[in-house]
Amino acid sequence: MKQIIVTLFLHLVLAALAGAQSGVPFNQRDDAYPLLGLKRAKKAYELANDELRRNQELHDKKLISQLDLAKARNSFADAEVNYQQSMLSVLFESQYVAVREAVKFQGDDGKKHVRLKLQNTSGGDAEFKHLVNMEDDEFRSLQPDVVHDVYVSLLNSENAIISQPYEAKIERLKFGQPVTIDFTLLQDLDAVTVNMVYGNGTQRAPKIYLQKDATVNKVLVQSQQFSQEVELGGAASYDLTLELFSGEENTFKLAIVNLPSQINHYFRDPESEARLSQFKFTQTTNTRQAALQIFLPDRPTDQVAIDKPIAFYALVIPRDRLAEINLLKTEQWTPDEIASLDIGYVRLELVPRGVGKLLTRAPQLFHTIKPDEIVDMTIELVNEGSRRLDNIEIETDLPLNWTDEVTPNLVPALDIREEQRVALRFLPPKDVPPGRYEVRIRSSSLSDDQPVNGEDKTVTIEVEPEANVVGTTVIALLIIGLVGGIVGYGMKLSRR
Repeated sequence: MKQIIVTLFLHLVLAALAGAQSGVPFNQRDDAYPLLGLKRAKKAYELANDELRRNQELHDKKLISQLDLAKARNSFADAEVNYQQSMLSVLFESQYVAVREAVKFQGDDGKKHVRLKLQNTSGGDAEFKHLVNMEDDEFRSLQPDVVHDVYVSLLNSENAIISQPYEAKIERLKFGQPVTIDFTLLQDLDAVTVNMVYGNGTQRAPKIYLQKDATVNKVLVQSQQFSQEVELGGAASYDLTLELFSGEENTFKLAIVNLPSQINHYFRDPESEARLSQFKFTQTTNTRQAALQIFLPDRPTDQVAIDKPIAFYALVIPRDRLAEINLLKTEQWTPDEIASLDIGYVRLELVPRGVGKLLTRAPQLFHTIKPDEIVDMTIELVNEGSRRLDNIEIETDLPLNWTDEVTPNLVPALDIREEQRVALRFLPPKDVPPGRYEVRIRSSSLSDDQPVNGEDKTVTIEVEPEANVVGTTVIALLIIGLVGGIVGYGMKLSRR
């Protein structure tokens, strides 16, 4: 009987303790202060663990039933899960992935790259490490110094992904062991947003300004209009984008090599229109714009031939290397020699194009004829352009019933500065009434399969009426008789 009473008493005591453990009230502030919640969960876990050991000993002595032992195990399991959840909550809250560096550079493939280094700066703080046992298997299995599944991408200001790969994954980012990722930029920017998602869904998207590679002392040069066709006697402008990739020098000189001496050129600032020879990057500006202005001669030369491409280079030289690089080298620079300078440069191309210009000269544009006469005149065709003219044709717009003869009517070709005389004859119809008539002369040709028209000329022809001999004689005799009568009458008056 005594044994039964003791057993019942122990059973009630253990049930009360188990109820106390399983009934640990939830504190709403545990979500706001997870570290305090972890302290509460750890205490409950330790009590449940001790309680389970005591129940196991009593069960081994057959003082409690299997059901009571099962209840103790359930209470311990709940406390263990709560404890692990609290640890995870603190771990996830303290996880932090920082951008250690982001360096923009140009790769061997000519594309822009970003070298991004990420670092796990969490790993648990001192109070957290003191609260839990670092040697505990449960704690070590959670890997508090490792951030799992870090997804990284680069975004522009419109939150569009501009990196290749679009999204990179770091499976394990351990504390004290940063990881570097190489992205190819699909859009050339100086500032990007680094979008990171890790842990239990934590997201960070800091906007950062890209660094320049301090080991490279050069300026990257690009031109969208790197190849142009320019007419002789004309001008062209090459846009240049200059981007600094240097950690040392910030003053550079602009220079041109392999451009024929007959072609004049200079650099200018697109905004101020000021001419440039040297320029400087500021602390806040790593990208500048410039323009190369070139002027072609009016006529082709041995070095500036029509339709023959001219390749040349625009160089950006650090000021401290001007004495080292001999820009006065007279012979042509080869691509290998340019590349060996280890400076910023861009290859440009110019294709001189000629244009035909047809000039029509007429010595006389006014003629006076009788009705039975014809008009003979000449015009001169001159090619004042920089390309040969082909198939020069002369056409005339005649008055009604007039005819013409053009010799030659078609000139096969006319080289630069060459002249060709053309004879024209205009024949009026029979019984043409007196008056003024106009004939328009039009000239047209082709140059490089493009139509070229000369200036129209207008010829004025005045047809005079035929003279009446009988009528003229009668009028003359009447005039003589009248004059003679007046003179005779005057003499009579003087005698009186």
